[in-house]
Order: sequence, then structure tokens, then C-alpha cells
Amino acid sequence: MKKLILTAFALSALVFTSCNSDDDTSIEQLATCTDGIQNGLETGVDCGGPCAACPGDGGGNGGGAVVDEDLAGLIAQDLTLTNDVIWELNGKVVVGNGVTLTIEPGTIIKGGEGTGSLASALIVARGGMIDARGTAEQPIIFTSVNDNIQIGQLAGTNLDENDRGLWGGVIILGYAPSSFEGDSEISQIEGIPADDDFGRYGGSDPEDNSGFLEYVSIRHGGALIGSGNEINGLTLGGVGRGTTINHIEIVGNVDDGVEWFGGNVNSSNIVVFAGGDDGLDIDQAYSGTITNALVIQGNISDHALEIDGPEGTLQGAFIIDGLTIIGDPTAPDGEIADFRDGAMGTIKNVFIKGFGPAQDVELDDAGSAGNYNSGSLVFDAWEIVLPEGVSNVADIFNDTTTSTTLKADTANFATAINDGEETVGADLSVFDWTFAKMRGAF
Repeated sequence: MKKLILTAFALSALVFTSCNSDDDTSIEQLATCTDGIQNGLETGVDCGGPCAACPGDGGGNGGGAVVDEDLAGLIAQDLTLTNDVIWELNGKVVVGNGVTLTIEPGTIIKGGEGTGSLASALIVARGGMIDARGTAEQPIIFTSVNDNIQIGQLAGTNLDENDRGLWGGVIILGYAPSSFEGDSEISQIEGIPADDDFGRYGGSDPEDNSGFLEYVSIRHGGALIGSGNEINGLTLGGVGRGTTINHIEIVGNVDDGVEWFGGNVNSSNIVVFAGGDDGLDIDQAYSGTITNALVIQGNISDHALEIDGPEGTLQGAFIIDGLTIIGDPTAPDGEIADFRDGAMGTIKNVFIKGFGPAQDVELDDAGSAGNYNSGSLVFDAWEIVLPEGVSNVADIFNDTTTSTTLKADTANFATAINDGEETVGADLSVFDWTFAKMRGAF
């Protein structure tokens, strides 16, 4: 195994090791190995030729096909992950302030096993940049070390959407405004200890740019980091609208598929498949636009949408435009949507099918109900395939506060239809590249 050991959040230089054992705590520099590259402590480039395989790593070094390279700690200078090797995340890998991590189309990154402080994740800190632009033919794939997917493949053969929590996830943090309790400008993202400043997010720059994330599939994540607390598939904390988030798939994550903590980054062509918690989760006055999204529930999924409002006085309203939700009637907690804690925004052009009769859309608190009454929470152009036993579209909607005219208003924004008659929802054709499509989920 080739290992690229990055500083443990302290050193500022990259250390490259071409041949060493799988134990990160003991790094052997082989300055005499003639592998045709400059290794670790060498002063020049070798003349070429075979390099002995490292004990216990399955070979693949030097003269053989490269199997994998490990990443660990802080990336403190620009780095490119190429698609001719498989990269492994050993614990938390952080793209530091002022650094760009470039990931080539078709690259496979595998997260290592571990929970709590040992959970693996890729974190783009505030001021860091990610340039991960895959294509439909060559998506960038984040998955688990337990996945037998190989270079050039789009999927392995041993894991499916029900394999969850095998590693952490991807976290991008920025300087865009977010609404925090106490009106603080900065907060610490969940799952990162308070004394690790690379976990901070929020600020005052709505144009903040954290880079590009396009045609990226994130699979089998959500490792436990604390009691009842797991990492989302993709976490966006205070990410600004200078950032591009487009063509993203989350598969089989224990926690939420995508969660937006404040910020205003626009996000398009999003698929969440068989998550263990919520599909799309919005918090802290996220005020961007989400277009063309698909949530496919699994048998342990929670809400397809969980929408929270601002925590401080800073207000912000999101837009979701073009959403298809496919339910699983066997999921005990598989609700359609929950609007709570003063949710504010607009959800329009929505198509829903596949849910059971008890699975509903809820206004869950007085703040959200008040925002609905004032026009700050808007539903428009919903089409729903009614569950068996439900005859009235109004029965899908539940105002737990009983202080709105939500049920009566469904006559103006919601229509019961048969499957196949929908005129709203996501354009599913753009998701043909996804694992979900390969699995026949839609």
C-alpha cells in the first residue's frame, strides 16, 4: 500500500512514502527503492524499475499496479487525487485554509473504518477549496474500504444501499452568513470537537467560494461520532453561493443525506437513496435554492424533508423547486416532511408517491405555523399519488398546532393523481449515472 501521510493537523509539509507497511505509526523511508519517482527523503528521481511490495498490503507498489494510497491529517498544500489509484481516508482528512484539493474525474476515495474520534471524513475547512468535477461517465465516488469497487468501475459487488455507517462522510465549511443561537457569527459543525478550529463555519461573506462538487456519489457513510450523532453524507456548513454543488448522490447513509447549516449555496440535481434518517435537512436560515432533487426512501428512513428555521435573529428563506419523493410504506418513521422551529421557505413543483396512509407532511410548531399564516412558508404545485385507504389529499397534511388553514388550502396547491400522470417533480433523466439508477430504484 502506498501511503500519503499528511500532517496530524500540526505540520505544514506533505510527506510522501512510496513503500511502507500498513501501520501509520511506523513509516519506513526506502530511499534506495527504484520506482521511478522521488520518494520521501530522497534527493532525486530514481532510475525506474520494480519496488518490492509492502508486507501485508496486497502488493501494488512500484512495478505492479498501484492499489491505494492513504490520506491522513491536514492537507497543507495543493494536492491532486488522480484516478489511477484508490485513495483511502485514514481518520479525518482536512483541506486547510488557502489550499485546493483537486480530484480527477473517475477517482475512487474509500473511507476507513472507525467511530467517534476515529471516524473517517473529508473536511474542507473555511478558506479551503475542493475542485471535484466528475462527469456522468466518470463520477467521483466516495465509499467504504469494505467496498470491493476497483479502479474504472462504477460500483462494487459486495455492498448495497442497506450497508450503512461504514465510514464518515464529506463536510464542506464556509464563511457565508448563518443564523446561530445568541447571534454568534461563527459556530462549530456537529461532530467536530470544539477545540478543533477546522470545524468552524459561518461568517459574513455570502459570495464565499469553497470550490466545485459535481458528479459525486457518496456511499455507505454515517459513522457514529457520539451518542445518537452520526455524520451526514454531505454536510454544508455556512457555504456561500460562489460554490458549485451539482449532480450529487448520497447512498445508504446512517444520518441525513444532505444537510445545509445556514449559508446560501445553490444546489442542483441531488439524489438521496435509502438513508437512515432524513433525506434533505435544512437548518440555521439556509437561504439558497435547491433544484431538481430526488429522495428515495428506504425501509429505515425517517423524513424525506426535515426543515428547521433560524436559530438567531438573522432570517433566511430557502427555495426547493422540482422535487420527487418516493416513499417506502414499510418504514416505521418514514414521513414525507417535517417543518419545525420556525421553518421559512418555498417548496414548489413537488411529486410524491409510495407512502403509507399514516405518513404525512407536518407543521410541527407554532413558529412554522405562524410563518405559514404570514406567507413566509409556502407550498405550491404539489402532486401526490394517494396511499391506499386515503381518499382526500388534505389528509396527507397535518398542522399539529391546529392554528392554520393548511388542510383547507390544499385545494389550492395539492392535487391527487395517478402514478405516471405527474407534471411536476424532478427530471429523473439526469440521474441515469447514479448508483440508485443502477439498483433500479426509479
